[in-house]
Amino acid sequence: MQFFKDHAVLCGLVASLIGIAYGIYLIFWLMKQPKGNERMQEISRAVQEGAAAYLKKQYKAIAMVAVVPFLLLGVYHYIFESSVFGWGTAIGFLIGAVLSGAAGFIGMNVAVRSNHRTAEAARGGIAPALSVAFKAGSVTGLLVVGLGLFGVAGYYWVLTDWFNHAPQSAVDDLIGLAFGGSLISVFARLGGGIFTKAADVGADLVGKLEAGIPEDDPRNPAVIADNVGDNVGDCAGMAADLFETYAVTAVAVMLLGTHFDTASLWLYPLGLGAVSIIASVIGTWFARVGKGPNAIINALYKSVLAATVISAVGFIPITMAFDGGGKFSFWNLYGPALIGLVITFLLVAITEYYTGSRWHPVKKTAEASQTGHATNIIAGLAYGMQATALPVIVIAAGIMGAYYAAGNNLYGIGVAVMAQLSMTGLIVALDAYGPVTDNAGGIAEMADMPDSVRAVTDPLDAVGNTTKAVTKGYAIGSAGLAALILFNEYTTRLGDEFTRRGNDLLTFDLSNPWVIAGLFIGGMMPFLFASYAMTAVGRVGGEVVMEVRRQFREDPGIMLGTSRPDYSRAVSLVTGSAIKGMMLPAAIPVVIPIAVGIINERMLGGLLIGTIVTGLFLAISMTSGGGAWDNAKKLIEDGLYGGKGSDAHAASVTGDTVGDPYKDTAGPAINPMIKIANIVAILIIPIVAAIHA
Repeated sequence: MQFFKDHAVLCGLVASLIGIAYGIYLIFWLMKQPKGNERMQEISRAVQEGAAAYLKKQYKAIAMVAVVPFLLLGVYHYIFESSVFGWGTAIGFLIGAVLSGAAGFIGMNVAVRSNHRTAEAARGGIAPALSVAFKAGSVTGLLVVGLGLFGVAGYYWVLTDWFNHAPQSAVDDLIGLAFGGSLISVFARLGGGIFTKAADVGADLVGKLEAGIPEDDPRNPAVIADNVGDNVGDCAGMAADLFETYAVTAVAVMLLGTHFDTASLWLYPLGLGAVSIIASVIGTWFARVGKGPNAIINALYKSVLAATVISAVGFIPITMAFDGGGKFSFWNLYGPALIGLVITFLLVAITEYYTGSRWHPVKKTAEASQTGHATNIIAGLAYGMQATALPVIVIAAGIMGAYYAAGNNLYGIGVAVMAQLSMTGLIVALDAYGPVTDNAGGIAEMADMPDSVRAVTDPLDAVGNTTKAVTKGYAIGSAGLAALILFNEYTTRLGDEFTRRGNDLLTFDLSNPWVIAGLFIGGMMPFLFASYAMTAVGRVGGEVVMEVRRQFREDPGIMLGTSRPDYSRAVSLVTGSAIKGMMLPAAIPVVIPIAVGIINERMLGGLLIGTIVTGLFLAISMTSGGGAWDNAKKLIEDGLYGGKGSDAHAASVTGDTVGDPYKDTAGPAINPMIKIANIVAILIIPIVAAIHA
């Protein structure tokens, strides 16, 4: 067992390379699958070109923004005469940003090359189509965890073995890597979310409601932009989001581990991550369709369950190796790890209940559509609010359970959240599966494939709506726990800095007016952030509506099918507007914490907790409510309450249109926003101490 402790970094590197290698193997397997006819390939190429053009422009904009924090991280170490941070942190920032972007870019490229292959596989039924779509999603999932662990373990190894940095110094520089991943994530989530939902809203409002044509009708000028959006939002955006969540959590727990001298506990997260990647690779083999009405989603969940069980067993030898003997016993570490796995299971189950089409909330939302648009909206809002209760109770219970299981120590919470994120590879696979099946259905519609194909892609897509919501719930739940660890790091480090400078012990007391003021400002931030994100979707969606109306008005042949719409015009319009729209909300978690930290150090501490609490509630409410609206519409389109064209269907389309920016733009982007605020607070500790200590 001692081997796992002595070679934890090596284990992390080897496991990450296995995950990346298996992802590459799946890419080669996917590229060998039948592509379908020329029309299918033509549509897929249009989606590929649009997605690549958007990501190229987005990453170019992000790169220009990233130059400033890179330089600041490198030089302010000297300006404030700080003993931490510097060019090592700046290089870590660059590594995190590049790897986060790479995970999203590669995953998106695989997804857009798998959509027509999934549609072609659907000719053979559910099983072959599911196999292609899930393997495409698995590429993204395995790259996220593989590149995440490779970046953290690899950079730590370079710093300690090549440059002889002490473990504490190396882990400090990893904060830069976490910040780089977070910055890319919030831009990718916002930009991709604005793109996908603006295109979706614009296409639906004119196509479905005004023109009365199907969702993926090739006559709709926004249909290609809608398909592009599925990939840049739910694939590239989610990949960057979960990469950030995974890397930030690993770094946060390593930071916490450096506070203990026993058993090299800062390396324990690398051991857990190594086991989980192997478990995730094996778990992909269990996604096989059985029998019954819920065969598709059960097949996907079987892979997650198998990986969970394998991880639980694999954690045993790793934990035995890190048994601290004095500070932490075996059960002090393994108990919180099991709690983390249980939290994952419960969050997935709860989110699935509120967003799955087979459960009460979605059915009641669909039922409410019979009495009009307003009642549909009311039902979706109500279930979104209700959906916050159980996840928050689970998270609160997990916090207390992990804390006491670790012998009344916060490190237990860190272990729990790292174990929870051990399932990231497969959870991302479930999410990335969604846009592949969605695009496959669109290609089937646009290429005039037989109805039997759409009969396969539609149920696959309906399950994809649920799995995307589950992924968001999982990411948001882990964000709350990870941010708690980062908040502790801020208070501990700042307190140490004040003590070093001869000041009294720094406390964050709720009777202090500065702390209370910070709580209110922090609580406001997620709402302000979400407001700007929603506003951007509405504005860009309106531009799409005007463009589609213009093309219909100026070229009557489009609706007659005698001329082809100008798809590229809509794609170009949304690309430029989405990138502009992401800038203002992305600045909120950076600018406001810095401003508040300059004003008062205790106020910044209150801000961090306020952001965590309200952000958790708002994000869960938005993603669950949006998922319920989406699948309620799907139920009606499958024939419930009059089916397509009915008044209930029109009401459900309105609900889905409102829910789209809720669940795919503002809600999930709150996840990286929370952690960016906390990481920024840690990074500006030298500034805060120089001003206030």
